[in-house]
Amino acid sequence: MPHFLVEPDDEYIVKNKPVTLTCRSTPATQIYFKCNGEWVHQDDHLIERTVDPATGLPIMQVKIDISRQQVEKIFGLDDYWCQCVAWSTTGTQKSQKAYVRIAYLRKNFEEEPMGKEVSLNQEVLLRCHPPEGVPPAEVEWQRNEHVIDPVSEPNFLVTADRNLIIKQARLADTANYTCVAKNIVARRRSSPATVLVYVNGGWSTWTTWSACSAVCGRGWQRRSRSCTNPTPLNGGLACDGQNVQKSACTATCPVDGGWSDWSNWSECGVDCSMWRSRECTQPSPGTGGKDCQGIDLQSLNCTSQQCLQSEHKNTKSDTKSHTDTFEGVALYVGIVAVALCLTLILIVVVLVYRRKKEGLDADVADSSILTTGFQPMGIKPSKPENSHLLTIQPDLTTTTTSYQGTLRSRHDGTTHTGTAKFSMTNGPLLDPLPNGSHHTLHNGKMTSDPAEFMTRLSNQTYFKTLPRDVANTSYGTFNFLGGRLTIPNTGISLLIPPEAIPRGKIYEIYLTAQRKEDLRLPLVGCQTLLSPIVSCGPPGVVLTRPTILSMDHCSDACPENWAIRLKKQNYEGVWEDVLMMGEELISEPYYCQLEAETCRVFSEQLGRFSLVGESLNMSAAKRLRLVLFSDAYCSTLEYNIRVYCMDDTQDVFKEVMQMERQLGGRLIDEPHVLLFKDSYHNLRLSIHDMPQAHWRSKLLSGYQEIPFYHIWNGSQRFLHCTFTLERLNLSTCELTCQLCVWQVEGEGQSFGYGLISLAGPSAFQIPYLIRQKICSSLDTPCPNGADWRLLAQRLKLDRHMSFFASKASPTSVILDLWEAQHFHSGNLNQLATVMADIGKQEAMIFLVSDGEC
Repeated sequence: MPHFLVEPDDEYIVKNKPVTLTCRSTPATQIYFKCNGEWVHQDDHLIERTVDPATGLPIMQVKIDISRQQVEKIFGLDDYWCQCVAWSTTGTQKSQKAYVRIAYLRKNFEEEPMGKEVSLNQEVLLRCHPPEGVPPAEVEWQRNEHVIDPVSEPNFLVTADRNLIIKQARLADTANYTCVAKNIVARRRSSPATVLVYVNGGWSTWTTWSACSAVCGRGWQRRSRSCTNPTPLNGGLACDGQNVQKSACTATCPVDGGWSDWSNWSECGVDCSMWRSRECTQPSPGTGGKDCQGIDLQSLNCTSQQCLQSEHKNTKSDTKSHTDTFEGVALYVGIVAVALCLTLILIVVVLVYRRKKEGLDADVADSSILTTGFQPMGIKPSKPENSHLLTIQPDLTTTTTSYQGTLRSRHDGTTHTGTAKFSMTNGPLLDPLPNGSHHTLHNGKMTSDPAEFMTRLSNQTYFKTLPRDVANTSYGTFNFLGGRLTIPNTGISLLIPPEAIPRGKIYEIYLTAQRKEDLRLPLVGCQTLLSPIVSCGPPGVVLTRPTILSMDHCSDACPENWAIRLKKQNYEGVWEDVLMMGEELISEPYYCQLEAETCRVFSEQLGRFSLVGESLNMSAAKRLRLVLFSDAYCSTLEYNIRVYCMDDTQDVFKEVMQMERQLGGRLIDEPHVLLFKDSYHNLRLSIHDMPQAHWRSKLLSGYQEIPFYHIWNGSQRFLHCTFTLERLNLSTCELTCQLCVWQVEGEGQSFGYGLISLAGPSAFQIPYLIRQKICSSLDTPCPNGADWRLLAQRLKLDRHMSFFASKASPTSVILDLWEAQHFHSGNLNQLATVMADIGKQEAMIFLVSDGEC
């Protein structure tokens, strides 16, 4: 009977390459292959005949090729198999079946490893289910592109189901881990999973108590510890609790000794003398006190029959000696008193001189503001003055005659006219604005002197360019309850959400609107400044949640026309792009929502920010605000009309109003908005239709122009031109005219024209406890979708779903944004209605009183 020397083995077809099956038998006269029950044609066999030299028996070897097309014909019905049959003179023999399969490896993993943040020594499990493949894929794990060998690295274990286990996470195990699947066809890599091993901080042991602060009586002693056992790493939690403890102590006061009264004189002795004594016992010296000064034993000659005469002489001598001593002591006491008086007068003069000097020298400041601002402060805030920054409005009721009129624009050379009638008077037309600032603090603290606070900030290295402008700065002290800083009449505010400041921390935070001329941004090409330059700080404070900085912008809010960037100034003073609008990454510490006129910046870091836009086409336009002022007094023939052209943001408008208040100007019309396009054309202004019998213009040309780049750059705070008119008679007090403003060769546009700090619960519309209930109710995913996602849809914030989803509490961030959008105008009833639609009982939040919260 024939027996097989070689039997066909299982094979895999890789791509389009055929496979060869081999069969060898002895003794054999014929060998044929049979595939899937059918005989393979003899012409497809490659036959080779030899003789075994040891036995002399014939050996026969047969090979056939199997192509991909042959296998695919029956693909899906059954596996493709082949076996060979050998014949000899005594019978036949069948070989084992060889299966031929088409090899492949899918691209997508059925389960990829996910990144994790774990504490030190914690066990980590990274799951990996490789793609489907034939033959099944083998799995290997890589750490930072290097293959992990569990044999040489016993801290790693690869399980039977191909998962990776890190037995005890070490700091060195912080890395990117990749699952690699491979077979004879291909090699697939999963997305890297980042494992971050963090270390929570631990307190060191307490130091020994310090010496008592008081030398005598009640005092304090302290001890400290540091968060260095271990130091928090990789985002680990800081130590919870205080790093300094104080304890009352009492120091024993030193007692100086005091003499008791003299004893009675002893009897006269045989030596004609008598004695008396005293003791240092009233009180006795103790705890380092001084001993009594002087003698404790005194003698005196006494009278007797034999010593009577000598005693009389001695008595006279002693009396004279005591008198001389008293006179000498009186003289020395007088000299010492005069010297002390002169010394006190000199000290008073020096103190008065130094105090005056300190009051005049604004550069002498305490530079500890950036360090002590992070520690709890126990200073009681002083009461701020009840003064307000007022917004100037045109008051036409106090004038002798009125102003009536409109502004017009020019469309392709066509002028739309209107009448303007206003009057001059010798009285003031603008109510004086009070100087000062308004501070409102709830559950917070504030420095008593705003000027001193600004001086301290301006002397820091990073804030050399910070202007000492108290009117444009708001500041306050905040804890974990959060709060809000607002600069009145500027549209600038900073929302500090609850829990953004770690519990146990108290920060002194400021918010400043910078002057553009003090900080010129490096703008290139078609870039333009769209917002104020706002500083909030101090930078470097630890925040556990993003704050929301709100500020005005002057773009036309058409995203397709702009490439808008958020810029931040680093510690070296260099401006860097930290965010491109529309390309936000949820992993970055910044996020931005652009509304029609306001920009909301989510930031986990405080610093100096601005919004810069680059026009993508000539349809991009900035909103400009044009404001008209005239002289409040007109005692001469000349009369000036000032036209201001500025970015349409509240901070610039506020500054112009303050400047005109100082100049004594009056607002003669409501502000008007003009869309200024990126067309490289200047802005042209002209005055028409004045009554020639009473007025004439002193302008040499027919119009005035403001260059395009002066406006588009946006680095100047405001631009204005002045029209000087002349009345022909002092009795003329009315003027009717038309003002035309248009962009040359462009489309015409029709136009005419408080430091506040809230801290704690009073800064928010939603009560704190109700807010926590809403978050706990909506953060948990709900099968019917009644969770934070539905809240975002109802509040029309679903465009930011991915940003919300990246936060630990999406509901909390949604409520933060609602608070920032609806400050002063928030309607809790509307929010309650939304909650009721979602089906949550927190719909009754508007019925909760402040006392319950």
